[in-house]
Amino acid sequence: MQHKIVILDGYTENPGDLSWDGFAELGDVTVYDRTPDDLIAQRVADADIIITNKTPLTRETIRNAEKIRYIGVLATGYNVVDILAAKECGVVVTNIPTYGTDAVAQFVFALLLEICHHVQRHSDAVKDGRWSKAPDFCFWDYPLIELAGKTMGIIGYGRIGQATGRIAKAFGMRVIAYDSYQNPELKDTYVSLDTLLSESDVIALHCPLFPETEGIINKESIKKMKDGVILINNSRGPLIVEQDLADALNSGKIAAAGLDVVSSEPIKEDNPLLQAKNCLITPHISWAPKESRQRLMDIAVGNLKAFLAENPENVVNG
Repeated sequence: MQHKIVILDGYTENPGDLSWDGFAELGDVTVYDRTPDDLIAQRVADADIIITNKTPLTRETIRNAEKIRYIGVLATGYNVVDILAAKECGVVVTNIPTYGTDAVAQFVFALLLEICHHVQRHSDAVKDGRWSKAPDFCFWDYPLIELAGKTMGIIGYGRIGQATGRIAKAFGMRVIAYDSYQNPELKDTYVSLDTLLSESDVIALHCPLFPETEGIINKESIKKMKDGVILINNSRGPLIVEQDLADALNSGKIAAAGLDVVSSEPIKEDNPLLQAKNCLITPHISWAPKESRQRLMDIAVGNLKAFLAENPENVVNG
């Protein structure tokens, strides 16, 4: 049987620097860079294998596309697929549980070091001629921050949280963590959430988005933080009540924030964080180094191979 494979939104994973050949070896592949909502049903109608990243596959779409047997999500999060409907229809859904651990942890410090040193702004100042005209041998426009000796509080201490912790320790930071699921081997690292909020100089969010973590950063939790804390979030946008964070940034309670995710993506023009003081926002790129995307591609192909061999892996609706 020649499998018909449709990739609904391949551009973000592969804008041209990777190859779809791994999928092509498994069937007849059609790759769409993007699929608008009004074309989803048409494009999946004749396919038995669907690959999606952020293109939604609703109950109606899944039930009407009777040939679908497999949906591979090119991401860790799979909320774009109605997995219950898929299960009811006998459709296996897989995800990519871990591929960007090192990339995401590295990006925490890309954001944090920019906040600590304002590298880009100082480089721009040099190129604008300010250093060549300076009366002193150096100058700086912003407070410069040394991380050694400070406390990094990590909310969510899974693979990425632990990778972030290892880097923080290499900078000479004390690391504490809060997680509702605790690894006994790391018991000396865990503290209560209130302790983390009150003792941390830098707080990094690495927890998944669950009902109990949605809005975990809000005006009440912010009140418990140190004055002048730095907040980093490259996990999930809805972990933060954005107006509360904007208010805390504008008042100076939170000194700075580095965010790679927001509540609605792409970011909406009325997001209050766009006008907040000392707020770095990047367009959800922590996961996106080529090495990380290649790893994602390899796992996605492996997931499909395992399914075709009747031994599926990384199933989220089993």
